[in-house]
Amino acid sequence: MLKSGDVVIASVQFTDTREVKIRPAVVLFEELGNVIIAGITSNTKMKGIPLLRNEGAIKDSVIKLNYIFTVSEEMISKVIFRLSKEKRHLVFDELSKRLGGLKE
Repeated sequence: MLKSGDVVIASVQFTDTREVKIRPAVVLFEELGNVIIAGITSNTKMKGIPLLRNEGAIKDSVIKLNYIFTVSEEMISKVIFRLSKEKRHLVFDELSKRLGGLKE
């Protein structure tokens, strides 16, 4: 069972192509076999939440909250590690800020 904050390897289809790529991602939530994930990139020049090697990442990376996908459970090949409680709270806080406009 996938949990919010799990860092996984997932097959995702990019918006600018029909190509499917294997990418690391953070599970935001799972419901009825659908998994909502935020992409992770090792391009540390991109905006997002830093995810460092000493936190479990293979290399210093960035969680991109502007890069959200829905994939089926079958598209997740494995769980690599789980974000710390502090990092999960940071992801939640940043998502809440971005979705704040929905309350207005």
